[in-house]
Amino acid sequence: MKTIRLACSYALIKYLVAQKIIINGKKMPLFAGAFGIYGHGNVACIGQAMEEFQDQLPGYRGHHEQNMALTGIGYTRAMRRKQIFIATSSVGPGSTNMVTAAAVALSNRLPMLFLPGDTFASRFPDPVLQQVENFHRPTETQNDSFKAVSKYFDRITRPEQILFSLPQALQMMLDQADCGPATISMSQDVQGESFDYPEIFFEEQVHKIRRIYPDQSHIKKAAEVIKNSKQPIIISGGGVLYSKAEKELSEFAKKHNVLVTSTVMGIGCMDKDDPYNIGPIGCLGVGSANALSKKTDLAIAIGTKLGDFTTGSWTNFHNPDFKLVSINAARFDVTKHRATPVVSDAKIGLLELSKVLGGWKAPNQWYQEAVKEAKEWDQYVEKQSGPTNQEIPSYAHAVGAVYRNADPSDIVVTAAGGLVGEVAQIWKPKQINTFETEWGYSCMGYEISGALGIKMAKPDQEVIVFIGDGSYLLNNSDIYSSILYEKKLIIVVCDNSGHMVINRLQLAKGGKEYLCNLKAARAKNFIEVDFAAHAASMGAETETVTSSSGLEAAFLRAKKSNKTYVIALKTHGYEWLEGTAFWESPTLEVPSGDNNKKAYEEHKEGKEKQRKGV
Repeated sequence: MKTIRLACSYALIKYLVAQKIIINGKKMPLFAGAFGIYGHGNVACIGQAMEEFQDQLPGYRGHHEQNMALTGIGYTRAMRRKQIFIATSSVGPGSTNMVTAAAVALSNRLPMLFLPGDTFASRFPDPVLQQVENFHRPTETQNDSFKAVSKYFDRITRPEQILFSLPQALQMMLDQADCGPATISMSQDVQGESFDYPEIFFEEQVHKIRRIYPDQSHIKKAAEVIKNSKQPIIISGGGVLYSKAEKELSEFAKKHNVLVTSTVMGIGCMDKDDPYNIGPIGCLGVGSANALSKKTDLAIAIGTKLGDFTTGSWTNFHNPDFKLVSINAARFDVTKHRATPVVSDAKIGLLELSKVLGGWKAPNQWYQEAVKEAKEWDQYVEKQSGPTNQEIPSYAHAVGAVYRNADPSDIVVTAAGGLVGEVAQIWKPKQINTFETEWGYSCMGYEISGALGIKMAKPDQEVIVFIGDGSYLLNNSDIYSSILYEKKLIIVVCDNSGHMVINRLQLAKGGKEYLCNLKAARAKNFIEVDFAAHAASMGAETETVTSSSGLEAAFLRAKKSNKTYVIALKTHGYEWLEGTAFWESPTLEVPSGDNNKKAYEEHKEGKEKQRKGV
């Protein structure tokens, strides 16, 4: 066997650039690029290897370790898990800064490769700079914190270990059912150590994501359950998008006359004009979809983990005869709440299920009822988000102003906070695959960083970001990144003076305003932030507007610009679209006042409708 002597870090990168994947009939790099912030724990070895392979593995400089990884996650989501990004950091705070991003990837079932530097395997220089010493378990370092938020974790303490570790990490990241982040923790000294690696290890490999085919007995059982239903709905999740099953979903709905709702992560599976698209369901969903969920006798969940914001903390389904069929590539998800399970890729599962169902159709009366409900709710949303002369516009007004002027191909991005629910209800995608969000982990600060990754994946489409002032102040440095790398974003900053959606929850649970609303933050010198001036300092074009009509005009100017454009707008902190689903959030069982008592009674009323695990 022919061998080649290489340093471990060099061999690592050489292996990664040899991995390819077929996308739309074209062979592409499996690893689209690498973000890095370099310090003593990765600059001399991994950094040097990255530099030498930069033509095959484009490198990008981050400004915060969490942010750069979030950008990679946004890219991977936009590419529907067909390409993967790498994030590397030094040992210490650089590595732990990435832990939150790893949790985002894990919660959203997205592949990402983390390469944090680690302490010395030899231990001779210990305690080294930025090492967190564990007095009782010397094998543990700060990088062990990745174990809780990684699908695959390994610490490389000998250079030959990558021969076994890298292929395993790769297979996990390409597994339709089990994909997520992989962390390869690289001991500093080992990065530079050499080994005689087999040359065959570096040969080009062309990968294909394998679709999971269902057991026919499971398909037949699911079909029996469906045929016995009278008021079925579909709950479509992100798995539909990852499977590229949008066409199959629409055809299934039409053939069998089944209404389609979506999770927040599944918005964009259908365009707004599809007659079977009822809109998002759950705590961030539309009232019409939630009204139907309370009556339905069957939900067909496709590619969703059925999180609490989708199910209304499992209170949305009131029909005593309610049944659940779950189609998911992950075995973990299909058995939730005694569902009839179908372990399958979404596209294949829909096709196989449709074959067995044959000519079966859901009753048309149920369809007509849904259409009526949807029209009524649409009228409410359009009224709340339409043009206004209101002195301080609401979130809904801001989203509506942009939506009315957006092109069908424009991609909207949002994440944590109050904007998600408003955007989810108002922004009905005019084309499929134009709605991107992060609601698996609800990570504040994903908005701009994730949007940058999405723009890198889809450079020919406009990417529009809705972000609150709280998330902006948490994470904004990728405005500068978008300027550096010429990846234009349109960013709308909705400034309602604080974490007002949590302020809303605080009040709803019987509390008083405390620390969430900035004006109630015990600050002696409360000042308004000039978001436009701040963004301009990073090179963006900016303006501040004061009205809904002003936002519309500014957005059209932003569309004509060739670089990142930030629009700041003061928005109302106490006006929201109506919530139509219960969400279990704790309140005081022993009330401290009348507001607390009312909140606790509402909490008990919601809990009474909750499914108890079955």
